Amino acid sequence: MNASYDWLMNCSNLENSDSASAPWARHWRRVPTPRLGPDLLHNLACATAGRAASGWMQKRSVGRVSGNQTPYHPSDFRSLLRSQCGMMVSVTNPATIALDHDRCYRAAQSRDARFDGWFYVAVRTTGIYCRPSCPAVTPKRGNVEFHRSAAAAQQLGFRACKRCRPDAAPGSPEWDVRGDLVGRSMRLIADGVVDREGVAGLSEHLGYSTRHLNRLLTNELGAGPLALARAQRAQTARILIETTDLSMTDIAFAAGFGSVRQFNDTVRGVFATVPSELRQRTLNKGRTTTDSGAVSVRLAVRGPFAGRQLFEHIGARAVPGVELWDGAAYHRALDLPNGHATVVVLPADDHVQATFHLTDWRDLAPAVGRIRRLLDLDADPVAIDEQLGADLHLGPLVAATPGMRAAGSVDPYETLVRAIIGQQVSVAGAKTVTGRVVEAIADPLTVAHPALTHVFPSMRRLAAADPAVFPMPTARAATLQRVGEAVVSGQLVLDAGVDREAVIEQLVALKGIGPWTAQYVVMRGLGDPDVLLDTDLGIRHALNALDLSTDAADRWRPWRTYAMHHLWATL
Repeated sequence: MNASYDWLMNCSNLENSDSASAPWARHWRRVPTPRLGPDLLHNLACATAGRAASGWMQKRSVGRVSGNQTPYHPSDFRSLLRSQCGMMVSVTNPATIALDHDRCYRAAQSRDARFDGWFYVAVRTTGIYCRPSCPAVTPKRGNVEFHRSAAAAQQLGFRACKRCRPDAAPGSPEWDVRGDLVGRSMRLIADGVVDREGVAGLSEHLGYSTRHLNRLLTNELGAGPLALARAQRAQTARILIETTDLSMTDIAFAAGFGSVRQFNDTVRGVFATVPSELRQRTLNKGRTTTDSGAVSVRLAVRGPFAGRQLFEHIGARAVPGVELWDGAAYHRALDLPNGHATVVVLPADDHVQATFHLTDWRDLAPAVGRIRRLLDLDADPVAIDEQLGADLHLGPLVAATPGMRAAGSVDPYETLVRAIIGQQVSVAGAKTVTGRVVEAIADPLTVAHPALTHVFPSMRRLAAADPAVFPMPTARAATLQRVGEAVVSGQLVLDAGVDREAVIEQLVALKGIGPWTAQYVVMRGLGDPDVLLDTDLGIRHALNALDLSTDAADRWRPWRTYAMHHLWATL
């Protein structure tokens, strides 16, 4: 029996194959962007190969919990179908299995910018790939294919469109939502882990073998971690070429390339031109240079974008010496892998302008990534607003502030410290106390700025500090030091690749940290879009004003974090 993944993904074909398949098939159709996750994979095994085969999958998946075996993978599913029911599955391009080609083509026809970053349109006749919103004439359906990552298109020899610049599209909101291995991998790659530590370092962060990680990413995204990191380096290089006066040699190493030759080959392969032509093209358009050590980046945003509300929320909590909101721009000191930096961020209706002053150009990509996470720039506001806006009680709030963003963080460790300091005190009080802690133990900022003086204290500084310098109750000061020691010792890890549920368990196990603090860290520090702080006093007041209980929040999944921001805005 021969079959393709297209047939397998057609749930109507599976609906009558087994009694257990019908509810699963109906569920599949409700999933916006279906993917072969462990649970869906198991159900698909039941639906196609029968109950006996599901036992085989369960046995194979023991490693997910015990760590003694390699977790199962879509390739295992192919083996199952072959061994249990003689079904041969052919996958010519596994990265496209989760994409509905008809829907993708309709999105490209309508030039719908909401899908920028979700997928990429590759045109076989021209050899280029574009955003779905590219203003060029839409090619014929038979001449296009769709990919879930720019890296996948590049792997197949497609070059970036010079008109729509798909390499500068917003990131996929999927990586903020997903807590699985692929989502965690993408967040770490965006933070520059592969550039700094290689694929082996990425695998170590995630606790999986390099081989398994490469196989999983290639199967789902069409490219492995090296190719995904290469695509990011190409975009960083383009920013530096077009916005700075750095030499091409300096740009090559600043963007993370191992050699100038590799840099030239990548630019030529991705952009179909040489670096000098990219720069000349920008100069011909009247490009202006910034002061030495500065680079200005236009950060793409999906509309609608409630930028003013977002910046006022962040500004109200700005820590003196580290952050500043002057009513027009947000200023921030950053402690990056290779040195200190500052950024000045100006909100606009359809983008955010960020000007970075860097100690080391290699920090540009992680700096951009952290500001994107802080401002939640990769969210899908239309999908969020459609669901929350349909709620009888939240609808008026969503209509009043479309495109609400959930403020994130530049550093989850910082978020943890600020959450502990903020326990049982007002926003203004927490801001003042945090500023005093910064002044007492933080490193001075090494980049000149008229108002910013320090970077936020490192966990090593926190662990080594005398608790007596902390202007807070003794128990809370002890919690801060306890947390610092746990991080320094490696007992507690908070990076973009951690499992969010596991982090909550780890945090509440530490004395002085309760569920509110743990959930707040996961929500803001790790970007979880579906957190409800049901013990938060402000949220309780807002719910009471709407005559709602916390049970009502279940219908807001998976966007409860955004629902909370709408509720906070009413206070």
